[in-house]
Amino acid sequence: MRTILAAFLSMLLLGALPAPAAAQDATGAAPDRSATGGAQTLEDILARQRGEKVDNDFRRNATSDGQIPGAPAPQLAPLGGLSDSEIWRDLRFNEADVSASARGPAAGVLVQDGGMRWLQLRDGPLRVYGGYLLLGMIAVIALFYLIRGRIRIDGEKTGRTILRFNSVERFAHWTLAGSFILLGITGLVSLFGRVALIPLFGKEAFSTLALASKWVHNNVAWAFMLGLVLVIVLWVIENIPNRHDLKWLAVGGGLFSKGVHPPAKKFNAGQKLIFWAVVILGVSISASGLSLLFPFELPMFAATFETLNALGIPQAIGLGELNTALAPHEEMQLAQLWHAIIAFIFMAIIIAHIYLGSLGMEGAYDAMGSGEVEVQWAKEHHRLWYDEVTAGSEDAPQAGRTPAE
Repeated sequence: MRTILAAFLSMLLLGALPAPAAAQDATGAAPDRSATGGAQTLEDILARQRGEKVDNDFRRNATSDGQIPGAPAPQLAPLGGLSDSEIWRDLRFNEADVSASARGPAAGVLVQDGGMRWLQLRDGPLRVYGGYLLLGMIAVIALFYLIRGRIRIDGEKTGRTILRFNSVERFAHWTLAGSFILLGITGLVSLFGRVALIPLFGKEAFSTLALASKWVHNNVAWAFMLGLVLVIVLWVIENIPNRHDLKWLAVGGGLFSKGVHPPAKKFNAGQKLIFWAVVILGVSISASGLSLLFPFELPMFAATFETLNALGIPQAIGLGELNTALAPHEEMQLAQLWHAIIAFIFMAIIIAHIYLGSLGMEGAYDAMGSGEVEVQWAKEHHRLWYDEVTAGSEDAPQAGRTPAE
């Protein structure tokens, strides 16, 4: 998991790293470009063919400073105004004097140099590592099920139930869960459609599915954010860590040992880890999602990279200073990459959560299904919460306790 996460972060930061060092000759010095008038040399071309990165500063610094064709040429400038190569160089580095009838942050950007790199990351490592992460999580769960089996209620069932989650809590949970599942499916359709679905259904059928997925993804996102807010408001207090969580973690929550039931309040340590993962990842994926829903209006990464550089975090881990001069399209590309990376991690965690909340543990689904759980299940998995709710007296009349049907 840590290796895959590191690979994901490396992909994201590729677009934000400082310019790579120029190709060097055997003495370690940058190539002498005086013979070419400052243009690329044979060594630059050979270095590129070897797969080495070449510093583009010699091109970036050779821009025309907005000179227009036909204007008087300064000393050593091309006679007759700009040459085609200079015009395209200005466009490439977003330094041309462009007038556009459209309005907006990206209206004057005619050439965006990082588009192909973003596409290669999206269609290459992002799709490959993301797919392996999800398949790997499914494989781990299947292996766990084969070894451990379903976690059963150890004690004798009482035939009575107790209210665990009320209707408002269940509404918040299912709003968040249902919207997340739809977002996950439609997101995977967008990312894997060309390689997985077009060969199966054809281009016309996939185009209809892709358009529907995009509409669902964009609109269901609001339900996800609503559910996230509700869940945070309802459960944040009860998910603050306490000393009982250490005991739960020390024995792995009894997941790997039959008959072991560490004490827990309404949420045990494992559920708290899921909660905080949902909060952190949910807020992050919502922020990047809003940036994508409102293109070029909510840039996030330039300011984030400036903060990280000021704190010295990239320098401390050997990345140097992150690039903060991001074009509008680069902001969108980074937002899409970050959105997809967080989504893959999020989905992997939720797959494990769905397993434990349904097939993996007897009686667990009832908590979010009907809201009522078997008393013996409550005693075994959330004894401290059960004692608080029943005031420590099993014989006293209990609010929410009903006969089992």
